[in-house]
Amino acid sequence: MAIKKLFSVENLTLFAIVVGVAFGYHFKEIALHIKVIGDLYLQLLKMLIIPLVFASIYIAITSLSGKEELKSIGIKAFAYYLSTTALAVILGLIIFNIINPGSGEHLLQLPQNVNITKKELSLSDFVLSFIPANIFEALSKGAILPIIFFTIFFAVGSLFIDVNKRAVLYNFFDAINDAMMVLAKWVIALTPLGVFALIAATVAKSGLEPLFELYSYVLTVLLALFIHATITLPAIAYIFGRFNPYRYFLAIKEAPLIAFSTASSSATLPVSLEVAETKGGVSKKVAGFVLPLGATINMDGTALYESIAVMFIANISGVELSLAQQITIFVTVTFASIGAAGIPGAGLIMMTMVLDSVGLPVESIALIIAVDRFLDMFRTAINNWGDLLGAKLIEQLLRRS
Repeated sequence: MAIKKLFSVENLTLFAIVVGVAFGYHFKEIALHIKVIGDLYLQLLKMLIIPLVFASIYIAITSLSGKEELKSIGIKAFAYYLSTTALAVILGLIIFNIINPGSGEHLLQLPQNVNITKKELSLSDFVLSFIPANIFEALSKGAILPIIFFTIFFAVGSLFIDVNKRAVLYNFFDAINDAMMVLAKWVIALTPLGVFALIAATVAKSGLEPLFELYSYVLTVLLALFIHATITLPAIAYIFGRFNPYRYFLAIKEAPLIAFSTASSSATLPVSLEVAETKGGVSKKVAGFVLPLGATINMDGTALYESIAVMFIANISGVELSLAQQITIFVTVTFASIGAAGIPGAGLIMMTMVLDSVGLPVESIALIIAVDRFLDMFRTAINNWGDLLGAKLIEQLLRRS
């Protein structure tokens, strides 16, 4: 039993990350060639996303006792997402002002061949991003937010049809969900191999040098993410959910590890659903509604990272941001992290919007692009951890109500 636990997927994945870094650094050519293994692993995960999202949300809604329960889960989920994102941004700004990375440094020389243009997010873009004009086109493109909107709309509509016909639809999507979960378990078994290839290729392509060149910025982001993941989020879970968040993490750690390796919340969704239901004690109806929504609009780690990145860019550009400008950053990042969710290139849109809001040139993003891929892995893992904690928290609140 002890040997089986030692060679669990989670432990092998941790080992794969460490070995992948070393392999990518020392055997760059080979690491770049084996990236196809990691890409194959990612494709397998992504293959499961759309049917899982559709089936899990449909089942979650149609299994609820009524519209009051749906409203209760929805309000709790959005309240959690908004509050944790706001806390993440505040924490990022506080940590930055304490450490003050980049102060006195002037890295005004932008890298060559980097073309970054300002992105706009209008109210019409925001509203229209939710609603698919053609659901089949949205399905083919993998546009998660429009798919979630349609699925919720479709599921609510199903509540008003004949009970026997609704049972047929429920059983159909329930069977799809169960089949997808079986496939997810098969793909999860490949995680250590896929993670090894992805990490090795990332290190081989970018090297470790940028981490040392921008060490103060990288350490500030990592410290803030660490505090948010180990103190802020667990405190919310313990105070409001009354459960041990660290014990819960040990049960579902597989999903954040995969989120770290793939840097994709959406690609990790099949794993998140599987571990939340089978290991985390979260019911199918809560996990099926909260996790797909969270993977799309809940970006704690990204929001925290964006706030520090903008402050750092200001520092190395010799611009001192006032308290009023830092409040502007807080408001812009908090709401843009949700508002930009349905728009392609959401991260870039967020960054350009925030830079523009405080009068910094958008081209400055090029100054930190070298370490973005590394930090993306960490912030995605925090995004995923926040989603999973939210699902468990809402599960606990519903049980007590």
